[in-house]
Amino acid sequence: MSLPLMQRAVAHVESPQFGRGLADTHRVRPLISAGDWAATDPFLLLMEDRYGPNVFSPHPHRGIETLTYLISGELEHYDNHGAQAVLTPGDAALLTAGRGIVHDERPVNGHEAHILQLWINLPRANKMSTARLQPLRWSELPLIRGNGYEVRLYSGAVGEVVSPTLNFTPFTFVDIRLEPGATFEHPLAADVNCFLVPLTGAVDAGAITSHIAAGQIAWLEHMTERSSVRITAHETGARLILAAGKPLREPVAARGPFVMNSAVELDLAYADFRAQQQRFGIDTPSNTTLQKGATV
Repeated sequence: MSLPLMQRAVAHVESPQFGRGLADTHRVRPLISAGDWAATDPFLLLMEDRYGPNVFSPHPHRGIETLTYLISGELEHYDNHGAQAVLTPGDAALLTAGRGIVHDERPVNGHEAHILQLWINLPRANKMSTARLQPLRWSELPLIRGNGYEVRLYSGAVGEVVSPTLNFTPFTFVDIRLEPGATFEHPLAADVNCFLVPLTGAVDAGAITSHIAAGQIAWLEHMTERSSVRITAHETGARLILAAGKPLREPVAARGPFVMNSAVELDLAYADFRAQQQRFGIDTPSNTTLQKGATV
């Protein structure tokens, strides 16, 4: 009979505020800000965005993956590799920028989109991989049900349930729905960084009970052995995101939309983008151009 897993405690809770983004129709809340790379490794950024049309324009990335999780509205992705997807609430898209991509994500029909976007660092060996898009449909995701909870698995694993999502950097991302007073215990692999983001309601979590409410982000303590975190909803129930990933422990050099391992590699990324523009990241002759509604 296996022994119970050690319970992780909550290391700290932050309460970032919304501020003006790129336009009056864009509000942004930095849940994970850039710069403290060792503390958040392999995660680089987590932004909560509310935005309307004509806020973002086509822009490049290299050296990262982005997970865009749609809370409300509709969102269309299209890129210069020809991938296109429309996301509805609960859907997500995992974009591997690899050696280069130019993409845009814009609200459909002029309505506001409410999203979380998580930037995940790519290992040095995979930073120049081929770009790809993986739409993750709410209705098709693995679902774990228990006493008062439902868990949708976007990436990684929950116990014996493993997501089919392809990862260069192993990470878990789950949507947890809890009825009032319900408890869910999530197992955590050894040596992973883990955070919780309540979207609605409030929960108690951790070995030493910590209160976490919508609008906050909670980081768990780091443990080198297998562990778990127990989460219990308050009287109104709760919906939250849990993410966990194993640190890469590699040098991080970041500038704008590019994340590499050195300043020299960043300079090369900018030089490549200036030279290639719409063909950034495309190595073979193609008629593909960045346009809304391109086919997969």
